[in-house]
Amino acid sequence: MAIKSVSIRIEEEMLKKIGFVADYEGRSVNSHILVLVRENIKAFEDKHGSIDGDISPDVNVKPTRKA
Repeated sequence: MAIKSVSIRIEEEMLKKIGFVADYEGRSVNSHILVLVRENIKAFEDKHGSIDGDISPDVNVKPTRKA
């Protein structure tokens, strides 16, 4: 699986808030955003059907560090 890098523009307050949520969930901001993207893809596919591709949106989701 090829890993690509994406740069986004985000308001500072929103970045702080997503960082807070990520930390609470025991993830880095990057990992937490990937979880959110995968959840969004899964919800879309559940409603509209599969999008062409071999990787399921639940692949490579890091579990939280929280016990």
